[in-house]
Amino acid sequence: MDVIFPGDITTVIHVEESTQIGQARRAATLAASACGFDEADTGRVALVVTELATNLIKHATRGDIHIARVPGKGTYGVEVIAIDRGPGFNLADCLPDGFSTGGTRGEGLGAVRRQAQVMDIHADERGAVVLARMYPKGFADADIRFGASQHALHDEPECGDGWAMAFHDGAVSVVVVDGLGHGPAAHVAAEAGIVEWQAGPSADPVDLMASLNVAMTGTRGGAVALARFDTTRGSLRYAGIGNIAGYLLAPESSRGLASHPGIVGARARRAQAFDFPEAAGRLLVLHSDGLQSRWHLDDYPGLAGRHPAVITALLHRDFSRGRDDVTVFAIRLEASR
Repeated sequence: MDVIFPGDITTVIHVEESTQIGQARRAATLAASACGFDEADTGRVALVVTELATNLIKHATRGDIHIARVPGKGTYGVEVIAIDRGPGFNLADCLPDGFSTGGTRGEGLGAVRRQAQVMDIHADERGAVVLARMYPKGFADADIRFGASQHALHDEPECGDGWAMAFHDGAVSVVVVDGLGHGPAAHVAAEAGIVEWQAGPSADPVDLMASLNVAMTGTRGGAVALARFDTTRGSLRYAGIGNIAGYLLAPESSRGLASHPGIVGARARRAQAFDFPEAAGRLLVLHSDGLQSRWHLDDYPGLAGRHPAVITALLHRDFSRGRDDVTVFAIRLEASR
């Protein structure tokens, strides 16, 4: 599978009254159209987002619906995530039809599970994150276990962060770029880096960093993190300049990924790569400094085993600084079999 996918801003629909359910449904069907869904598959997307948005109002009073286009194996899909701040609920109780916490018929989450190829959830007293991903019929195993949540400050039309990933030659490559500041000038800097990266994502991270430094010269510049996971060897190679945080997480351990000071496109030193020979099975998390760095997955029992898209949505919910663009990316590093 050879895929290069540049990410985009997550569409966010605030839901606290019934007219916003229709707004969420329209945004999701537009995403389905962009993925080339036919009428039947688009109908599944519309049903899922309607159920999730309705549940937000009935059971949490208010919340957000996040919508994004995601790459799959041989196709593209629509991701819908419902996010609220409580109260939480027990998934095993809520999935069977007929169970309700709000006096309704209790068919919402069961209907979502039937229509979505991927469904996952984390819920506790702080709230719930419910993920649904829909791919065209016939692509039951299309899902790639990654998550990305990208948001511009104050819902500005342009984001100063950028991310992309590629699957190629037995490897998975990822880039996250944070242009200095926010707004149009930061967006230009990040876009220059993402475009250059797409021209050769399979290159060594050290060489890629040098190419991005040239491409971002004349812009504000920014911070860059580059990762390349060899699916055959199970090893990760990583290089970072600037204040993008990187982590390799496992149930029994976690470690931060070193990033050198500097500004790519301005005063960047030559990058130094770090190799992690036993990265398979770990969760790679990268985020811009719009997210606080004091989070710990252990504070959310069970979260580490959830789909990476649930993890990135929850981290954005609870740790966004609210004064800068923010991008959170996570992927489960899976060795080839």
